[in-house]
Amino acid sequence: MDFLGELRGSDPLRPSIFELVGQEQLRDLLQPALKYVLSVFAQSYPRYLLRIVNKHEEFYALLMFFVERHYLRKHNSSFAENFYGLKRRRKPLFETERANAAVGTHVTGLDKLRNRELRLSLLFLVVIPYIRAKAQDYYESLGGGIDTDLLDEEADRRRAETRQRYQTVPDRLRKLFKAVYPWTNVGFELWLLGYNVAYLFDRTPFYRPWHAWMGVDFKIHAASPQRPPPPPTPFGVTPGPQTPLKQSIIRTIRRLILRGPSLLLDSLKVLLPTAIFFIKFLQWWYSPSSPARALTLSPAGPPIPPPKMMPPHPLGILGKNHQEGEDQKKMSDGGGFGICPLCKNALVNATALPTGWMFCYKCIYKELEEKGKCPVTLLPLGTWTLRKVLL
Repeated sequence: MDFLGELRGSDPLRPSIFELVGQEQLRDLLQPALKYVLSVFAQSYPRYLLRIVNKHEEFYALLMFFVERHYLRKHNSSFAENFYGLKRRRKPLFETERANAAVGTHVTGLDKLRNRELRLSLLFLVVIPYIRAKAQDYYESLGGGIDTDLLDEEADRRRAETRQRYQTVPDRLRKLFKAVYPWTNVGFELWLLGYNVAYLFDRTPFYRPWHAWMGVDFKIHAASPQRPPPPPTPFGVTPGPQTPLKQSIIRTIRRLILRGPSLLLDSLKVLLPTAIFFIKFLQWWYSPSSPARALTLSPAGPPIPPPKMMPPHPLGILGKNHQEGEDQKKMSDGGGFGICPLCKNALVNATALPTGWMFCYKCIYKELEEKGKCPVTLLPLGTWTLRKVLL
C-alpha cells in the first residue's frame, strides 16, 4: 500500500504533510547551524566575525533574503522547498483534473509567481521569522517567566514595591509584553497545528493560513520535458561564422562572472546540507562519547594508571587491633572489592575517598561528619572530598 500516495489524496502532485514539515524543519535548522559555524571561526578571527556573531539574526535575515529571492524567482520555491522537490504556484480559481493532466508539473505562465506573491513570500519567509526571533530574545531578556522571588525574596520584594510606586509607561509596556507574549505564541502555534491537521485530512489545500491569503499552494516538482535536440548539420556545411578564440574566451569569462552569483546560490542546495552533515559529524566524532576516543591514544603518551590505595593504618578499622583478622587481611589485600569496610556488606551508592578506599555513601558520610578522617587510613578528610563511583 502506498502510504504517501494515500496521504496525497486524489491529486498525485499534492505533497504530503511529511514533506512540508520536513522542509520547514530544514529551514529552522539552517540558522543554528550557521551560527555554530560562525562562532567556531570567530574564536580564531574575532576581529572580523565577532560583530557578525553578535548581530547574527540581522545577518541571517539579510543572507536569506537574497537566497530566498533567487530561488523564488528562478525555481518558484524557497530554498528548503526546492531541496525537497516542491514548488509554489498560483492557485487557479477553477481547477479541473483535465487541466492538471494537460499542464502536468511544468510551471506555466499562469502558475508562475508574480511580484505580489514574491513580495508576500519573502515577507513570511524572512521578515516574520526575524520578528519572532527578536521577540523571543526580548522575552528572555525580560526574565522569560522566571519567578525572581525564588532567588532573593527580600530584595526582589523591595524592588517590586519600588516599581509599583514609580512605574513608568515603558515599564508597563514591558510588563504587558511579558504577560501577553507566551499566550500569543501558544495561540499562534495552535493555529498552525490546526492548519496542519486540516491539510492532513484534505480539508484545505493550503499548508499555512498566509498561503490562502496569497492564493499560493504547493505541488511536487518533476523534471520538465526536454526539448528535442537540433537536427544534425549536413556533411560539408559550416554551421556559421567561426568566432575567434580570443573573443570566445572573453565571452566565457564574462558569462562566468555574470552567472557566478546565480551558480553559487544554486549550488547551496547541495553544499549547505552537506556542510551541515559534515559539521554535525565532526561534533559527534570529537565528543567524549565518540568511538574516536577509544581508537586514539592520548597525545601525552599511554594512559596514566589509576593511583594505588593507601595502606591501612594500624589503628584504623582494618588495623592489627581489629577483631576480624581474616577479613582485615582480605580487605587490605584488595580481595574485598565491592564490600564496604564499615558495614561489611555490598556497596550501596559507592563513594570513593582520595585515599582510594570505597564505602557506602551513607556509611562514609556519617563517619566523616562525626570523626573527619578516613576510617581505614586515618587521613583527615571532609565530606566535600567524597566522589561518586559507577560500578
